[in-house]
Amino acid sequence: MRLITYSRAADAAGAITTVSSDPTSDFLAGGTTEIDLLRQNVLTPRRLVDINALPLTGVEQAPDGGLRIGALARMSEVAASPLVRERFPVIAEALESGASPQLRNMASMGGNLMQRVRCPYYRDTASPCNRREPGTGCSAVEGFSRGHAVLGTSEHCIATHPSDVAVALAALDARVHTHGSRGEQTYSIDDFFLTPGHTPHREHPLEHGELITAIEVPSSPVARRSLYLKVRDRESYEFALVSAACALSLVDGTIADVRLALGGVATKPWRAHRAEGVLLGAEAGRESFTEAARVELADARPTANNAFKTGLAQRVIVRALETLTANGRTS
Repeated sequence: MRLITYSRAADAAGAITTVSSDPTSDFLAGGTTEIDLLRQNVLTPRRLVDINALPLTGVEQAPDGGLRIGALARMSEVAASPLVRERFPVIAEALESGASPQLRNMASMGGNLMQRVRCPYYRDTASPCNRREPGTGCSAVEGFSRGHAVLGTSEHCIATHPSDVAVALAALDARVHTHGSRGEQTYSIDDFFLTPGHTPHREHPLEHGELITAIEVPSSPVARRSLYLKVRDRESYEFALVSAACALSLVDGTIADVRLALGGVATKPWRAHRAEGVLLGAEAGRESFTEAARVELADARPTANNAFKTGLAQRVIVRALETLTANGRTS
């Protein structure tokens, strides 16, 4: 039996100091993923610092008209917020498509961004895994890889990032605020998630003990008319095979603004910049949607098990765009 020291933080500064000074320590928020990994001996901290009492639970309008979400706001609370549902429906839809109601009531927004990959080899301590033990190899490359990534991969890791709401946040250019030994830091959502490259064990640029304090979504009129489309093996409590967060506005049938990000297909929430470049200024229609999807997936590197994801992702992009232009959700 491994002994674990547990303490409750009274303030953010104390929590940061405690965790920063001990490389075997970690923060504990909702714990919906961390406790599972503790039980499986994937994570082996000797100290857990409970941060649930910290005042980081707000969901409020930012000064610029955007959205500021406290890192400890529960997923269910954010999804139910009238501000989120009215101005950023893609965020609410992404949250409600993830996990189960019970888990959404426990899981924090900051914890969701920090959750570890769902690769079965990562969770099987008998299997080589570069994310769990750098330099041991990637079992998924030659193993069963149906649910793995086709974009942003490397020879060292092909695990898919599991978050739904991170995909919506990526589409909306969210920023992640943190506090640590270097003081306050702000990361663009794209910089907050790292592709595996040669260092798959580094999933974020954070220092040990750096605490997420808030997520900021800038004001974005196009976000009022947005959606999250998730394709999975079953309707509930399942991770995405492919998902798309999309926001679109039209002027006289021409795409005036577009935001698009993909989930289930990449090693990080994948902002579809290439597709956006094709779509912006184009006439809204299946031809331009199909071309944008083709361009975005042109560099996909599938395995024999997940080659279907390339075509499925293209169809999901087209369907999301057609849904937005067909149901009156654009202006």
